Amino acid sequence: MDAVRARATGPAVMPPEQARGLGGLEMLQGMIDGKLPYPPICDALDFLLLEVAKGRALFQGLPQFKHYNPIGSVHAGFHVTLLDSCMACAVHSLLAPGQGYTTLEVKINFTRALTGAVGPVRAEGKVIQSGRQIATAEGRLVDAAGKLYSHGTTTCLIFTL
Repeated sequence: MDAVRARATGPAVMPPEQARGLGGLEMLQGMIDGKLPYPPICDALDFLLLEVAKGRALFQGLPQFKHYNPIGSVHAGFHVTLLDSCMACAVHSLLAPGQGYTTLEVKINFTRALTGAVGPVRAEGKVIQSGRQIATAEGRLVDAAGKLYSHGTTTCLIFTL
């Protein structure tokens, strides 16, 4: 993951005037290409955006001991953050310049415990439906062998920036 992150400009929050001028796909691809900063949450939880296309976003994360809860597995927040990111960015990839979004609802189902021994995991989000104001998407968090650890859905509100 460090080799991929090394091409990035670093973590930052994009100024609203810059964000307003970019379409969602353009912004997300700019982060992957290292032309635009990636959000600081990626460093905090050791995950990054790998691929983006219209209606689809793929993230990779590395669960580690620092993500553990008191019972010895990765905290549910790790699952939720990766899934919220992939699903919401799938929606973001469809937005025109001057549009933004926010998550209205997220529902996650956990299918098995995640530990640091699992290695890198991938969260893929795909848009189910996108309208003028509301979009829905689904996501899956899997390991390198395709074993499912959690899955979910989101509803996003689309608005003018």
